Amino acid sequence: MTSPRLGTPLSDTAVRVMLLGAGELGKEVAIELQRLGAEVIAVDRYPNAPAMQVAHRSHVVPMTDAQVLNGVILAEAPHIIVPEIEAIATEVLVAIEQAGLARVIPTARAVQLTMNREGIRRLAAEELGLPTSPYAFAGSEQELAEGAASVGFPCFVKPVMSSSGKGQSFVETPDQIADAWAYAQSGGRVETARVIVEGRIDFDYEITLLTVRSLRNGEVVTDFCDPIGHRQDKGDYVESWQPQPMTDAALTEAQRIARAVTDDLAGLGVFGVELFVKSDQVWFSEVSPRPHDTGLVTLATQVQSEFALHARAILGLPVDVTRRAVGASAVIYGGIEAHGVAYEGVADALSVATADLRLFGKPEAFRHRRMGVATATGNDTDQARERAREAAGEVRVVSR
Repeated sequence: MTSPRLGTPLSDTAVRVMLLGAGELGKEVAIELQRLGAEVIAVDRYPNAPAMQVAHRSHVVPMTDAQVLNGVILAEAPHIIVPEIEAIATEVLVAIEQAGLARVIPTARAVQLTMNREGIRRLAAEELGLPTSPYAFAGSEQELAEGAASVGFPCFVKPVMSSSGKGQSFVETPDQIADAWAYAQSGGRVETARVIVEGRIDFDYEITLLTVRSLRNGEVVTDFCDPIGHRQDKGDYVESWQPQPMTDAALTEAQRIARAVTDDLAGLGVFGVELFVKSDQVWFSEVSPRPHDTGLVTLATQVQSEFALHARAILGLPVDVTRRAVGASAVIYGGIEAHGVAYEGVADALSVATADLRLFGKPEAFRHRRMGVATATGNDTDQARERAREAAGEVRVVSR
């Protein structure tokens, strides 16, 4: 196998990697890329985003503006483009990839499909024939009412383009449709957003199966991290743990589904495949073509975190998905609305057995904004979860 050639940052030999989206996940990817000598350019819609604080250079641009996004890409001439969020003018990435100007991770098609719940759901259910919850799409309040009636109550309503639970509702009766439609419009990434209405599945738990496509002896291979269990609140992850116990049959089916989706999307890197599980049954939910927020637990549990795996895979380097510990993560929320906040209780949090912290450095706090995460290991997931929650609870976000 020919080893990929890596250069020196800020020189003519540099491998330039552009992050489109510079949040906390991108920050960890940027750090791992820099450890391997890549030159990192971070782009986001607001200044001083987490990954910008560790990148070689950064740009603040509206990434849904095709002309502006194309301009910054052409000016920087990256070798590799790594989208970290959904709100991107993906037609620019398609054109850049087709012109051979840069490699899009994992592919421009994958980014287009997964930024829109309609695209990825139709691919999984209608083209690949994978099991999913019953669903319908709607472009108006009337269509939403009809879709909800077809899938049955209770159901979930989500904008087809949103993230971190924004705009999502749990609808139990027809008289809640109007509020659900209005909330979806407020939480979507585009105006007059289409929505997906999903029937409720009677599942035991949900997992993220981190699926890694990398090169081995010149061939693309797929590896799976141990399944990650997680708890959500209104579609936003609150805590996660690894491993999530599963039956052998369920794990085999989860891997089959994850492989089918990621083989179709193609490319290299980490994919966060979300699945519902009941006994031996598994249903596909969503997939992110990048490290997943629930995968922050891998900072404590794996030989190579999901961020190290992503950086290595996209650079054509070997990966190791070995888990070294049982662990958990717990989110630290802002709790206040303020700029330039400070953090108290950090020493107390780090005094919890096995605990560690990542404070993301976001320039502005909101009550429900994720400002940091605590991780911990333990003899089992219950102990690890207790320690992570305790550490997260010690950290207080305060205004100046």
